[in-house]
Parts: sequence; structure tokens; C-alpha cells
Amino acid sequence: MDQNGYYRTLGVRTNATEAELKKAYRKLALRWHPDKNPGNREQAEEQFKLLAEAYEALSDPRQRQLYDAG
Repeated sequence: MDQNGYYRTLGVRTNATEAELKKAYRKLALRWHPDKNPGNREQAEEQFKLLAEAYEALSDPRQRQLYDAG
């Protein structure tokens, strides 16, 4: 994934606060939850997993620092 990929996935700036990250993740997670997209379940599952991965990396200050450095 490119340097700003996780930020782009969540639709936030690279200097987003923890609250902004959480809000963006929750909004997108509700939108892409597989149960809310029964007609497009495979794509929804893939997108939902990517959102979770991005949020997990960016919500932890240590992991975010490593991601930003790499």
C-alpha cells in the first residue's frame, strides 16, 4: 500500500486526530458492512476488511508512527 493509502481509505487527512479517524471509520464501516450489502457481499467484505486494517494501523499511535515513517 502506498504511503497515504490508509488515510485515503478512511478519507481523512494525514494529520487527522484520533476522533476524526474514529468518526470516519465508523461511518464507512456502517456503509460497507457486509450485512448491509447483501447484493454485493464480496466487495463489501473486502472493503470492510481494508477499512478495519487501516483503522487498526492508524488508531494505535505507535503503529501510526511506524506507518508514517515507512
